[in-house]
Amino acid sequence: MTAKPVTPASIDHRDPKRLDNATTMKIATNHLQSPVAPLSTLLHPLDVSEARLMETGFWGTRSRINASNTLPHCLGWLERAGWLPNFDLAAQGRLPVGRKGREFADSEVYKLLEAYCWENANHPSAELENVIVEMTRRISAAQENDGYLNTQFGRPGQHGRYSDLEWGHELYNYGHLLQAAVARLRSHGEDALVAVARRVANHICETFGEDGIQSVCGHPEIELGLLEFARATGNDRYRHQAQLFIDRRGHGHLADIEWGRSYFQDDVPVREATVLRGHAVRALYLAAAVVDLAVDTDDKNLLSIMETQWENTVASRTYITGGMGSHHQDEAFGEDYELPSDRAYCESCAGVASVMFSWRLLLATGNSRYADLIERTMFNIVATASADDGRSFFYSNTLHRRSPGEPTDPTIQSKRADSSQRSAWFDVACCPNNIARTLASLGSYLATRDGSGIQIHQYADAELEAVLASGNRVKVGMTTRYPDDGSVFFTVLETPTEPWTIAFRIPKWAGSARISVHGKTFESVPGYAQVTKSFTVGDQIHVMLPIEPRAVDGNPRIDAVRGAIALEAGPLVYCLESASLPNGIHVDDFVAETLIIPAPNEDATLRVQGHLDANLRTSWPYGTSPQTASGKPLAVDLIPYHAWGNRGPVSMRIWLRTH
Repeated sequence: MTAKPVTPASIDHRDPKRLDNATTMKIATNHLQSPVAPLSTLLHPLDVSEARLMETGFWGTRSRINASNTLPHCLGWLERAGWLPNFDLAAQGRLPVGRKGREFADSEVYKLLEAYCWENANHPSAELENVIVEMTRRISAAQENDGYLNTQFGRPGQHGRYSDLEWGHELYNYGHLLQAAVARLRSHGEDALVAVARRVANHICETFGEDGIQSVCGHPEIELGLLEFARATGNDRYRHQAQLFIDRRGHGHLADIEWGRSYFQDDVPVREATVLRGHAVRALYLAAAVVDLAVDTDDKNLLSIMETQWENTVASRTYITGGMGSHHQDEAFGEDYELPSDRAYCESCAGVASVMFSWRLLLATGNSRYADLIERTMFNIVATASADDGRSFFYSNTLHRRSPGEPTDPTIQSKRADSSQRSAWFDVACCPNNIARTLASLGSYLATRDGSGIQIHQYADAELEAVLASGNRVKVGMTTRYPDDGSVFFTVLETPTEPWTIAFRIPKWAGSARISVHGKTFESVPGYAQVTKSFTVGDQIHVMLPIEPRAVDGNPRIDAVRGAIALEAGPLVYCLESASLPNGIHVDDFVAETLIIPAPNEDATLRVQGHLDANLRTSWPYGTSPQTASGKPLAVDLIPYHAWGNRGPVSMRIWLRTH
């Protein structure tokens, strides 16, 4: 669609899928107060002080609950489970006796510390500051003179340092420590936590540098931590070490295992891979780090390789929810189109890591497809992972729960990643803390800026501000009931007299959208619609996205969902819970009639007309294909997938039978 000059505003649709150098420019971003701050990038992340999420609406409510409930909940469990006290034992010389938790338990302390740092940046308080200072004190006391810091290895009675790079997670733990230190440095400045992290980073470079141990960690993450710490401190040594780790990956440095070296992404060099494979979280953390490296070294070929890996993974290895990972045994990607609903793993951490990967590609390229996937994953994985009260969590996110299971005990750590209900804590509790740090920094993912204005990528109640290339400040308020309603209202709160641009993402699922400026309404296609004008304070823009429900089919190569449909409305995927059915009726008994899909009800449910299958049970489940006998007509209410499991033990499915 060609550009439409409009007076006094203009709606620009050229190359609508992306924002590129025709309308934006690269600017240095090495001093940003945000989780990701590339040295030079097409789109510029906003500081935490520039992107203020309100405490209302879908994400504002969740952010508030994260601060009030999830953070103290996780801190209490770190104490109770013994994972934070492990550092006390280390400082007192009492290890290994009494150590609790898995080899990666240290990382959970660091992830939660990062969450506290970002929450304190958003809403500073003496209470939050005291938690950060006290956690840092306990961590610092356990650090050894040469910078080594780990509670599982390296002391009398423990295995030696770096003696198990496949499974030991020492470098993985460091990566999360460095990310916590980045949050502290950018939001507060130099302090004891940053000093601990600097000693760790120097130790890593001395131990694994060009003349050091020629290997990698079995769980990528150190690469992300080193690259962001290099940006935050300005020390290129850390970037160089991250590049060494990335270049070593894929050359068989780690021992082979039953699932193959692809589990560790040590089977194929990064530059030769065409799709993500192996353990999903490992693969996504590595991919995000490679994008960071490509951007900071201006390696356009490497960036293109990562775009291809993203594209192929989304096209054939991603669930309708945005979830990734179809194997339980190795928490891994399957082959192309191997996407079973009832065995979907879709780890919550993989959802977080997917957002991290896509966010970096969005900053580097301005392509709206990355923001589209972030939206899908946030609403249907990240939002699903946590209960309404923020005190219990899904580790994995199945698309089809066949049996209701049993209620979980909120006082006991769950040993099952695939628990049928959300659990208060897990023996492997990576997901609660990952969700906590993501929600604590959520404002950073809403919008970006370039020299000419602001780009809106996600819709939520918020205030956004930025400084233009001219040095002038602009500020916009955003209010909406999204995703329950497609209307998003923007009010200009601060503006110079010169023209500047606001760009709005129009999701691919929308097909089109209407944008109203000064009483004139324009149609926009998916991608980014850019409004450029000389604004005045109080000017309003109304973006109208169609939220009408729609039935979708799966690619016919996905055997597991052939002959089934799923219901979506806006960015939300819907599901059928047994709690919505008459007693004794299983979700698998319902057959949907695809043509009857009314608009969403006030309570955000969708009503679907169908019938019960009268001949579902047979003595032998194979044979010719008789016509399904229609049973009792039945209308059922589907709920947003993110809300499932809040009504007690239930069975559930997203993909509904059509015959």
